[in-house]
Amino acid sequence: MKPNTKDLLSRYAVASLGLIFVAIGVALSLKSNLGTAPISCPPAVMNLQWTFLSVGTLTWMMHIVLILIQAAILRRRFKVSYLMQLPAAFVFGYLCDAAIWAFDWIQVDSYETQMFLCILTIIVTAVGVRLEVIGNAWMLAGEMTTVVLSDVTQTRFSTVKVLFDIFCVILSAAFAWFVFGYLTGDGNSVVIREGTLILAICTGLCMKITDPLVDKVFRRFLERQQ
Repeated sequence: MKPNTKDLLSRYAVASLGLIFVAIGVALSLKSNLGTAPISCPPAVMNLQWTFLSVGTLTWMMHIVLILIQAAILRRRFKVSYLMQLPAAFVFGYLCDAAIWAFDWIQVDSYETQMFLCILTIIVTAVGVRLEVIGNAWMLAGEMTTVVLSDVTQTRFSTVKVLFDIFCVILSAAFAWFVFGYLTGDGNSVVIREGTLILAICTGLCMKITDPLVDKVFRRFLERQQ
């Protein structure tokens, strides 16, 4: 049965809200200067070198590269529906820029504040990811690339996800070392630090708590739209 217009719009609304939450998580993690999530490390560290390109712009550029990699791997199995990752990339990129601008006023003057922002990032990101899953509309290239690699290599998604995150961090650290002489950033702004590891481990754990709460509100909302 094809979804009706009301159902379709509702799912995109919920998924878009999820993108907003995840974008807020990116902005808060950057503001904490304690390390950002692995998938956001490459655009964040490249922004330190090419400041004329925003983090959001570099994010959607990275997503386009990931989509091209998917197409190269899948070839004829690459579905037209996968192209929905393109508008999702642009929307998410500009949402990241908007969130970074919106939280520019936050002053971080202690490690306690940094850790508070890191914990807040975990919660906000966990809620956002679940909203994306429930909405089942927008597809972000990072998650889809992991799905493709998992399918092609016949490896568990969780294992590929960890390896993909590690690759993103190593790539970012190598770029930072080559350009700035530091593994964590440019010497002032930090992209890779303990916050990166905390976000990688704790976001999934946090979802065990937040998922039931998000489901209770938004699954019922979507069911009423069908």
